[in-house]
This record gives sequence, structure tokens and C-alpha cells, in this order.
Amino acid sequence: MSFVHLHNHTHYSLLDGLTRPAEAVAIAKEQGCSAVAMTDHGTLYGAVEFYKAAKKEGIKPIIGCEIYVAPQGRLKKEPGTPINHLIVLAETTEGYHNLMQLVSKAHLEGFYYKPRVDHGLLREFSKGLIALSGCLNSETSVAILDNNEEKAAEIIRMYQDIFGKENFYLEVQDHEGLAEQVQVNNALYRLTKETGAPLVATCDSHYGRYEDRDVHDILLCIQTGKTLQDADRMRLTGDFSMRHPEEIAKRFAEHPEAIENTVKIAERCNIELHFGKNLIPVFKTPDGKGAQEYLRELVEKGLEERYGENIPQETRERLEYELDVIHTQGFDNYFLIVWDFVNYAKENDVIVGPGRGSAAGSLVAYCLKITDVDPLAYDLLFERFLNPARISMPDIDIDFDVAGRSKVLDYVVEKYGRQSVAQIIT
Repeated sequence: MSFVHLHNHTHYSLLDGLTRPAEAVAIAKEQGCSAVAMTDHGTLYGAVEFYKAAKKEGIKPIIGCEIYVAPQGRLKKEPGTPINHLIVLAETTEGYHNLMQLVSKAHLEGFYYKPRVDHGLLREFSKGLIALSGCLNSETSVAILDNNEEKAAEIIRMYQDIFGKENFYLEVQDHEGLAEQVQVNNALYRLTKETGAPLVATCDSHYGRYEDRDVHDILLCIQTGKTLQDADRMRLTGDFSMRHPEEIAKRFAEHPEAIENTVKIAERCNIELHFGKNLIPVFKTPDGKGAQEYLRELVEKGLEERYGENIPQETRERLEYELDVIHTQGFDNYFLIVWDFVNYAKENDVIVGPGRGSAAGSLVAYCLKITDVDPLAYDLLFERFLNPARISMPDIDIDFDVAGRSKVLDYVVEKYGRQSVAQIIT
């Protein structure tokens, strides 16, 4: 029976999940699964590690998250404010970007004990995402356990409206000895007919294999500050491992569509992450000129301003060499962007440092007036900054005065987009 695990926690669900991403992938492959999802609590910490591990094993990675939802709004931060769970899977690259937005905003805007989103934020970033109703802590399950199926139906219809009717599934699970789960499942079997929301079966795995449950119990003790001797400690009742597809199929024999839908969802989820590529913004050149052409034009102008009309042959040869290396390495746009914001700073009375680090060895940087140190006069090496054998991005350290730094940063964000700008510590 074909089945895909769509609700799994790794050790990036801190002090709650036990499985390493590579282990989750290995178990899925061992069970004959064609794909596997990672859905950690409120984070995407392990996304890249999980993605690489799955690709290495020839398994399709499905990146998701069990996000925390604040029904009363993510900005309400008061004791007793309800919080629920929802599974969100990235169907497309746009969906992955939206998932990152949700997780980031949950931490930056909605954090109150947990990183939280709300219905408005979900609606804003819903495109390219598939949602599952979630575990016993979901809004739907809580309403059912309150014996209010009418409210549960309203919640389901709300999520169908947010994500699209074809993108919201009712999540059924099977954990022996958990009476609440039986109650929720039975209600969902009725609600799938009433609302048209399809069923999907998951394991909500918090550890890889059944024999890991005792170790997971210890992990929960660490999380809650309890010991194994505490009778009232938090523990998971039932089997929360990555159970074998054949066992899951038997558990949901009367609802085979819940199994089939795991494969259908997996087939829809197709994202590709690319590593090792430099994603430099494109500098908009005037009059349709190419980046290489415009960079040369600026450099030639600066060369004359720096050295006058009679340029020594040695200087011209050095300039040609640098321009060739810069173009061959694909950094024409990079130099134009740095020239642009340094030029902006100087035109707006922001004090700019004369240059430091290896970039001071570049004649191109000197001609662009990015630096004010003549590399030829001081016999500085361009190769310390950039050379044909270098495989990493160059970096030009620029010093701005404290008062004007934010002005330059705002300019760069406005011109090149916030997604292209980051502040780092060096």
C-alpha cells in the first residue's frame, strides 16, 4: 500500500522531537515511501539539512511546519490566550517562500511563549500551500472535543476559504489508548461529508521507531522539568513513531482515501532548493546598456579623473586585467551596486571611509571611488581581493558615519528590495 508520512517531527522540534532528519528519511526509504515531510513545531531550522538528506537518498522532500495559530490574533499577548496547531506544507517554490514568511513573522510579530500566526496572516501568505487540520490541539479538534461539531464545521469552511477548498485536508490519526483521538476521528468522518474537505492519515511522529518511545519519554521530562517517577508528567499516550504503511492502511481500512490522499498530496508538492549560487540583484543600467558596458564606462571616466589624460600603459593593463576577472567571475552587477550606494552616500553628505581590507587593492574600486587608496602607489595586490581561482563572493568593506549609515541602508532596501538586504556581524 502506497503511503507518505506528511506529519513528522525531528529534533528541530526542540525537546519534543527525537528523530534526526537523516533518520526520518532513512526510515521512509526503508518503508518504501517515495516522499517524506518534515513538519517541526513553529520552525524551519532543519529544512536545508532535511532537504539534502532526502535528495541524497532519492526521496522527495516535502518541507512543512506545524505552525502555532492564535485565533484571537497574533498581536494579543495575554495569559490564557488560546493557541492551536495547524500543518502547512509547501506545494510550490512560492509556497515555500510564503511558509518562510509565516514562520518569520510568527517569531518577529506573534511570539508569546510560542511563535504564532493568525488567520489574517495565513490568508495573506496562503498561496502555494497545502494545509492539514492538525492534531488534537488543532482548532477543529478542540471544537469537536468541546462537543461542538457545528463550530468545527465553521472552522473547516474558514480554512477552505483561506487555502482553497482543494488545499485543506482533515487529518485523522490513530494512537491506541487515546480516546480523544477516536472521538475526533469519528467526527471528522462525518464532517468530511458535510464540508467536502478530504481526509488524510498521518502518524504525527515524534520519534522514528516504536522502541524509541522510552528515550522520547526522557526527552519530555527534560522539557517539562519532571522525572520518570512523576506520575503526572507529560507523556505521549500511544504510538507516535513513523509507523509502517501496511499498519496505517489496516488502521484506516474503512477509509482508504485517507491513505491515498497522502500520495496525492506528495505528488503535488514539488519544490527545488538551489545551493552555492550567488543571487546578486540586477543593477538597472541607463539606456539599455549591459552591466559590463556600463561598468567599463564608469571606470574609464574615473580613471581619467584619478590619473589625468596621460594614462601609463601599465595602469591600463592592470585595469583591463581586473575588468576581465570581474566579468569572468560574474561580478559586474556587484561592483555597480556597491558604486551606486557609495555614490549615493557621498551625494547625501554621508561620510564614507577611504577603504579597508583587501578591496583597497582593486584599481576598479579606486576608479569607481568606492575606495580612496591608490593601489598602484602602494603596490597593493588585486589578487588578495579577487582572482580567477577564487570561488567565493568578493566582499567590499565600507565604513559610513554612524549618523548616515541608516540613510544608506534605507536607500539600498528601497532600491533593491528588502529580500536582497541583510545586516550581518563581521
